[in-house]
Amino acid sequence: MNGPLREREDAHALLAAEAERARAGAGRLVLLRGASGTGRSALLEAAAAHAARLGLRVLRTRCSPEDTALPFSSVLHLLGSVPEFADFGPGGDDRGSAARLWRVLRSYADEGPLMVAVDDVHLADEASRRWFVEAARRVDRLPVLLVATERSQYDIDPRPTGLSHALSPSAVRTHTLAPLTGPASALLVRAAFPTASDRWTADCVRAGAGSPLLLRALLDDLDGAPPPTAVPRTCAALYPGSYPAAVSWWLDSAGPATAEVARTLAALETASGTGPGSGPTTGRTTDAPTTSAPTTSDPTASAPMAPEPTNPDPTTTRPTGRGPTSLEVTSLDAMATGLTGTDASATEALAALVADASGADPARVSGWFTAMTRLGVLRPDADGRPRYAHPLLRDAVLSGWAPARRQDAHRAVAQAMLRRGDHLDAVARQLLGSAPAGLPWALRVLRDAGSVAARESRPEDAVRYLRRALQEPLPDDLRQRLLTELGSLEYASADTPAGIPRLAEALDLPAQPRDQVRTAIALGTALVGRGEVRTAVEVLRGLEARLAAHPDLARALQTASALLSDQDQTVRREAYRWLTDTAERSPELVGASGQALLVRYAATAGDLPAREAMRRLRTLLTEPADPLAEPFLLGTAAAVAQWADELDEAERLVERGLAGQHPSLLHPMEQALLDTRWDIAAARGAYATVLAERPEAARRTGNGPANADAHTLLALVETGRTAEARRLADTFDLRDTPDSWELNRFLYARGVLRFTEGDVAGALHDFLECGRRQSARAVLSPVVTPWRSAAAECRLVLGNPQEALALATEELRLARVWDTPRTMGRALRVLGRATRGRRGLELGEEAVAVLRDSPAEAELVSSLLAHGVQLTAVGERGRGRDHLREGAERAERLGSVRLLTYAEHALRSAGGRRTTPAHTGSGALTGSERRIAELAAEGRTNTEIAKLLHVARRTVETHLTSAYRKLGIRRRGELRGVLEDDVPRHRAG
Repeated sequence: MNGPLREREDAHALLAAEAERARAGAGRLVLLRGASGTGRSALLEAAAAHAARLGLRVLRTRCSPEDTALPFSSVLHLLGSVPEFADFGPGGDDRGSAARLWRVLRSYADEGPLMVAVDDVHLADEASRRWFVEAARRVDRLPVLLVATERSQYDIDPRPTGLSHALSPSAVRTHTLAPLTGPASALLVRAAFPTASDRWTADCVRAGAGSPLLLRALLDDLDGAPPPTAVPRTCAALYPGSYPAAVSWWLDSAGPATAEVARTLAALETASGTGPGSGPTTGRTTDAPTTSAPTTSDPTASAPMAPEPTNPDPTTTRPTGRGPTSLEVTSLDAMATGLTGTDASATEALAALVADASGADPARVSGWFTAMTRLGVLRPDADGRPRYAHPLLRDAVLSGWAPARRQDAHRAVAQAMLRRGDHLDAVARQLLGSAPAGLPWALRVLRDAGSVAARESRPEDAVRYLRRALQEPLPDDLRQRLLTELGSLEYASADTPAGIPRLAEALDLPAQPRDQVRTAIALGTALVGRGEVRTAVEVLRGLEARLAAHPDLARALQTASALLSDQDQTVRREAYRWLTDTAERSPELVGASGQALLVRYAATAGDLPAREAMRRLRTLLTEPADPLAEPFLLGTAAAVAQWADELDEAERLVERGLAGQHPSLLHPMEQALLDTRWDIAAARGAYATVLAERPEAARRTGNGPANADAHTLLALVETGRTAEARRLADTFDLRDTPDSWELNRFLYARGVLRFTEGDVAGALHDFLECGRRQSARAVLSPVVTPWRSAAAECRLVLGNPQEALALATEELRLARVWDTPRTMGRALRVLGRATRGRRGLELGEEAVAVLRDSPAEAELVSSLLAHGVQLTAVGERGRGRDHLREGAERAERLGSVRLLTYAEHALRSAGGRRTTPAHTGSGALTGSERRIAELAAEGRTNTEIAKLLHVARRTVETHLTSAYRKLGIRRRGELRGVLEDDVPRHRAG
């Protein structure tokens, strides 16, 4: 695709003036210099055409490195184009040959003005170059315009001196061709594709890199796929391939050392995940079409040199449980921060790395970076590091490299980075593109990087590293461990089909018994997550039968089997029957974790009071525990402590249990601990906390809802977002959902939503179905879900007081067995409503009294409101309004829109109104919030406050967050001043 020469007016004017000068009898050498691809040859052709139009005779030659073996070959090509001199050849004497050739040129000049056009004079043989220099000294008195083009570009291997080096400045006019600017490049694009958008045009401009050669080649390739088809990111999408051929020629003209450096830099970028299709990683692109367009309406505004967006800060914290879908910490980022010597700039550090890997001179590499950035081939990012101007250009640079050579380069870069102490991630990413070589250091880097990525909740990165590590030659035991970690991480990153076969393969490999147990537990967890509960239990029991010599490991498998069986009521019944029988015959065969599960089982069956359950569990927690069994003990104790209203202790157990989890291994108790954390937040009425950690990434059994979904649904209802709650509820078709305790929890939550929406009959159905399923599992206690109380309230609304009374009475009976404020207060409240009369009032009053010391604030609010309505109904309007006002204020602090709305309606019905509560300031703080805020204002850390008050650090963080909101501040440093300012007003009020 040919077109007008852009931004070459000065050169045209110079050549035109010199042509007129030659016509007047005074010649000169005009040297057109420029980098490869800047259009030297095109300009020379245009000058020759112009000279011919002026009447000058034009002699042309294009120098080539293939002709250097014959002295004066370039001059012979120049003069041999004239028929009468076709057989002319030089003799052995160079000086005499040069003189004879000069006489030939003079004979042409005697006939009329001449233009001698020599293209690529830097490729001429030495004899010809000397002849051209001598000719330049002598043409000033002849009608001869000598125009030569010369490559002038900074290369890794320094080039010989140029043609003008030995000439006086008066004997030569030198003009250097600059790269095309953005506006000129955009005009070329628009000339070829008039309908192109600004974004598409700017993308082409970047890929053209300021080079007319590259840009025209790209436009030739895009002629078959015009806009709006996106500009490709890889050369494979181009046809007929003019662009990669042009890039290959550009590299060849620069020499092997420069090509090696250019390709090494490109390989380093691809491993950094800087663009789609750019190598072994598939990280977030920083040069996608949406980020490459200028923000102004003019697509030509400084397009080639505009810095492209860079990756986000690699230190940004991600939400727990979610790994990045990408390798956002690029090798360049890590290199700039990981090298020793803080005085080195980012560019110099990168140059040193590329030089080390390619065997080049670091100073020359640094200079090449500067030169290529000036030309537009490279572009500085926000931190000044050079990068290729476009991913297509980077891919074209690599396309001429054999795969084996590219893999060698990645390994060389990795080794150089390791020697320099670069970031572990950066080194490992380079190894992703290398071939397996059996190098101990490479395996160590990949394993360590995988472990770090798993700890930092980046499972996708960890998976890539472990997959690459498994390509190395490994002994069976190490392969078994890596397969277990890889399968666990693949499952955790939602690649379930890949994870389970990996774990099954690992279980078949020979390994130490402890490693086999870890693999079996991970495989069982994955199978249960896919709904195959019985298969999971059979896998564990199959391995257990082979561990007669390892009773501790066998007990860990028994406990895991019992825990995993919770997802299927039939398997659960069998597992706990076996566990119970074994504990009765030989308690030592069950172990502490198994006995803890039996305590939990008895608690849910309504056979054990909370105080006794906690006593037993605390005793078990003091016993020595095998590391494989300890998570089961901690998780079970945390769940029971939450039911027992020991929320702070439950939080400590959860944090302790999660801290002991191996980030690269699947374990059923990890999810159980996370579920208990949700339960604790819900028990506190911390709706903001629940909604801030939405369950999109929560594990789900099959296609069914998770425990987190149930709590989110309830929190949405409580905060008045019923439409959003309805959308979440409709996400799941519960008719085809496999049986699980999570399904029961979700049925209860959906029942609450339906009741709030006014669908009382639908709510009753959900509550009763939840109860039926729980009873089938021998889960009778209201500690899991208070479905009887909820169903009783539905019966009351539907006008069935006798059924409601029966349900509420049974609920209170079971609550008295467990004997905690939360279960007792809730059951008393509903039974009071169902009983009515004086006895109902007494029950309602008792419910409020019981819940006064409970951490379950929402239950206290509900009881205050229910008792306030009862008092109002029997004529005690004053006391009733007091209860309703208190309930309303507590509901507002809690953030429960549902309860607050109910309270305000009840107050209006009772002929009262709310007093203005302290929405902000220290008066709005609860006792716990004030105590924690004051300690924080004194300068104590969250950890110190947690230890001082014997609460979990998470509790401190939750209370501080609430305090900041009420006090209207954002930083810890503001606490002291705000608390001191509010004290006088608080006391005066």
